[in-house]
Amino acid sequence: MPLTLCVLASGSAANCIYVASPTTRVLIDAGLSGRETERRLEALGLPLSGIAAVCVTHEHDDHRAALRVLQQRHGLRLYANAGTIEAIERHDAFRGLEWQVFATGVPFTIGDLRVEPFPVPHDSYDPVGFVVSDAMTRVAVVTDIGMATSLVRERLKGCQTVVIESNHDEEMLRNSKRPWSLKQRILGRQGHLSNAQACELVAEVAGPQLRTVFLAHLSDDCNRPEMALGSMRRALERAGHPEVAIKLTYTDRVSDVVEL
Repeated sequence: MPLTLCVLASGSAANCIYVASPTTRVLIDAGLSGRETERRLEALGLPLSGIAAVCVTHEHDDHRAALRVLQQRHGLRLYANAGTIEAIERHDAFRGLEWQVFATGVPFTIGDLRVEPFPVPHDSYDPVGFVVSDAMTRVAVVTDIGMATSLVRERLKGCQTVVIESNHDEEMLRNSKRPWSLKQRILGRQGHLSNAQACELVAEVAGPQLRTVFLAHLSDDCNRPEMALGSMRRALERAGHPEVAIKLTYTDRVSDVVEL
């Protein structure tokens, strides 16, 4: 049976991704409010009560906002590594939550889903990406990452779907009115991937299994959806994979739903 994936939100304001097998449904991150998470799931015909857990990539607020509501009101289990939990619990609003602690690099299971957390370079305490899989299908989620490491490349290879950050166009970022310190952070090795960097990474790891690429975390003022989409399309065509579907993600609405 297929896995199903939908990006409920992606961007600097909020990040939340739905991944499900026929029997197990999880969220990757919880950056929307609890009410908005519920509303977007219901728009897809999915009750929040059917979600088993949230797997957290890192502690930034656009990835953690609804954690308390989702656990205390809806009973969702929360999964994160020790570094992320420590960073989240520095904020009073998130103290006292119950956690399932995973070790980065060590796969764990939620129902019939296998979840493999792997380290990524980003300006947070102990950030991870995830590969979520069942017996037949692999999905990679890497939404905040400053550079592509050898390990990231290895984890993305062989996946049928990749959710990858394509945050900014470098020229637009350099010419923006943002403070230079912020530009340096975004452009740095622990910042965010540009369109060009995302294209290079996906073209390198693309193989015959790859079916769908979701472009995540697009900047509102330093990127354009058509630029990110066009760049990725050209990169995959040059790499010999014109058949791969490329999907946009959004802050204000859900993405397409894909069955893998």
